[in-house]
Amino acid sequence: MGNSASEINAETGNFILAANRNFIRRDLGEFVASKGGEILFSHEGAGFALISGISEEEAIELAGINGVSLVEAEVEIQLESIKTDGVHDAQISDLGIMNDNPETAFFFARQWHLNAISAPDAWAAGKTGSSDVTVAILDTGIDYTYPDLAGLVDLDRSVSFIPGDDAIVNVIFPGAHPIADLHYHGTHVAATVSSNALAAAGVTSKTTLMGVKVCNVNGSCPTGAVLAGMLYAADNGADIANMSLGGLFLKSANPGFVSLINNVTNYVRQQGTLIVVAAGNSAVDLNRNIVPVEGGSLRAPSLFASYCDAPGVFCVSATGPEATAGVNGPWQNIDAVAPYTNFGSAINAAAPGGFASPVWAGCSTFSLQIPQCQTGAFILGLSGTSMASPHAAGVAALIKADTPRINPAQLSRELERASDKIDGNGRSPFYGQGRVNAATAVGL
Repeated sequence: MGNSASEINAETGNFILAANRNFIRRDLGEFVASKGGEILFSHEGAGFALISGISEEEAIELAGINGVSLVEAEVEIQLESIKTDGVHDAQISDLGIMNDNPETAFFFARQWHLNAISAPDAWAAGKTGSSDVTVAILDTGIDYTYPDLAGLVDLDRSVSFIPGDDAIVNVIFPGAHPIADLHYHGTHVAATVSSNALAAAGVTSKTTLMGVKVCNVNGSCPTGAVLAGMLYAADNGADIANMSLGGLFLKSANPGFVSLINNVTNYVRQQGTLIVVAAGNSAVDLNRNIVPVEGGSLRAPSLFASYCDAPGVFCVSATGPEATAGVNGPWQNIDAVAPYTNFGSAINAAAPGGFASPVWAGCSTFSLQIPQCQTGAFILGLSGTSMASPHAAGVAALIKADTPRINPAQLSRELERASDKIDGNGRSPFYGQGRVNAATAVGL
């Protein structure tokens, strides 16, 4: 889900640095140590580092050193508010790890969104993904113990960049992996990409997941953690990285940060990882930068949509039913443009995000935001472009399973090519090249 500039929280006290690789390799450590600080993360290839324990004056001093192009205070961006349709208990009797027929999931009847992308047709042809394909979930973590996700998450490659959450996990859930999802967002996203299909089905059922926690228990995502997570995913073999997060800010006020994001996404693509990003929920025309406000609209020139405006990413808008007769349908116009979705030429394709009926997937049993989910296997109904992005990531994983040697640029083009034209035959500002289709993507 995207964010507006108004949803940027207070500074974290850390600083983001962009510099040439020689400075990061040879000089950064000495400077930070001399000030009593700490390098939390550094990456020579992308020219990026995240630093803690230095003052604003010391940050200004650092910015003036030859080879350093940016030193900026790290901020947190809040995951946008999303429509929540409550939780429902999944009465699972068979807790086996693998379900070869996702349509038998307990709550499949209400998952209009999987029928919308023709996922059952792909499953019927045996196209349920491959464990050789890894999708990194950059989010609030993953409940790797949830029945739909048990056995699908590679814990050895999973990591948390949120030390505050790590401390909470250690106290409340001692022995749990640091990626334990104390929120709920990341688990829902992960189970949409890949699921054992006991409670609810996912787009795939065999894709390997990598948890990369970059957002905290409150749904706030520090910008340095997100950049570090992107680089970590690429360096640790992720074929696809799903980012159901983002933000809008003025390019004119943050030119160095825009350049850093571009450097990071370029590096990630060069490593063979396709980044799939949610377009955002602010109903913003990303071309004209028209932001809806009460009583009209506001023009905000030179907006940068992170991370949809970065090179080489796959940006996903949201669709959803206009009306529904009941929780199990029938649904009216499931390919309607969701009224909250951002749009514009940055959109590569659309996918189900929910509106009159939400997207259904698992709820984290570690959740402190929805404590009821700690008491059993519940599913949660959510709507937003956050929910659209993992549908596209799941379809990308199906393509990658069929054509392992495909590179990110080719994968992006194939994902577009396999999309259904909803709004004319050309590129649409709302649908991009169309709404993703799982069956077409695997040649059916």
